[in-house]
Amino acid sequence: MTPSDAVDVAREAIVVALKIGAPVMLVSLGVGLTISLFQALTQIQEMTLSFVPKILVIFLAMLVFLPFMLSTLTGFTHELVGRIVTG
Repeated sequence: MTPSDAVDVAREAIVVALKIGAPVMLVSLGVGLTISLFQALTQIQEMTLSFVPKILVIFLAMLVFLPFMLSTLTGFTHELVGRIVTG
């Protein structure tokens, strides 16, 4: 394995990590902004109003995006094992 191959694998690993984490993080960001806007408009400063909906939505987003995340990770793993076998 050459240094350029190692850099390519590292680059692909970073892209896969972003693909796996981005959907859930974006959903969490949207819910957080919505809750913050609601709290600012109603002046309700309850801490549980912020955390409980975010946790529930993140859990649901993980369930929804799990097939995509699994296929992305499986594809990367197959490609990585293929490089090991041929390299």
